[in-house]
Amino acid sequence: MGDMTRTSGGRLRRGVVLSVAGLMAAPALVLGSGTAARAASCTTSVGPHQKQVEKFLGRPVDGRQSTADCQATRTFQKAHGITPSIGYAGPLTWRTMNTMLAQRAAGKNPNKAGKCPTDRGRIACVDLTRQLSWIQDGRKLTYGPVPVRTGRDGAETRTGAKKVYWRAVKHWSTIYQVWMPYSQFFDGGQAFHSVTKSMYNPPGSGGCVNMRPADAKAYWKLLRNGDDVYVYGRKPGT
Repeated sequence: MGDMTRTSGGRLRRGVVLSVAGLMAAPALVLGSGTAARAASCTTSVGPHQKQVEKFLGRPVDGRQSTADCQATRTFQKAHGITPSIGYAGPLTWRTMNTMLAQRAAGKNPNKAGKCPTDRGRIACVDLTRQLSWIQDGRKLTYGPVPVRTGRDGAETRTGAKKVYWRAVKHWSTIYQVWMPYSQFFDGGQAFHSVTKSMYNPPGSGGCVNMRPADAKAYWKLLRNGDDVYVYGRKPGT
């Protein structure tokens, strides 16, 4: 799922998206610095979240798409697998940035609202709304918070109180045919485990809580079978 949207009849929405043909043909898309290939992959169209994206990227907040705006937005999109990576300030790009802002605001007190129960000893908390996870031991923050990548729309990470029940340092998924390093299962086939892609890569996992390798390894060292896991909130876009 990307920043382009369609009408119910399948047609591209005017003023919101650009067709490939339009990108190739529109003279306004030719950038001053580059070749036709670069021009075809960058847009001068103003997105619905232009100012928010400009502010996030530290660009002049004027609501007008410049070559530098486009290039900065494209760099962000490519880093996180947001498609099409044409520098368009669309809903998915802004939603990703807004999630990052919420994560930064959590600081070192991710459980300030008290939504994850911390009266049961060691617990791994997963906040789907902010795409954050951390480990607490009572009121003490033991690790995190760290960004995570949870289940996509239709394959959401299930909420509620869980427990780690099975661990494998290098599990092979027979469903997805991939390795799942540092797997710690807590709900059916759903587990914490390491991946190498961006934590913001859309649309999300198949239900597991994806983690960066260093974070998954830290969780492996800190958690044990029987430890509590608590999942709450709702992932943006699900």
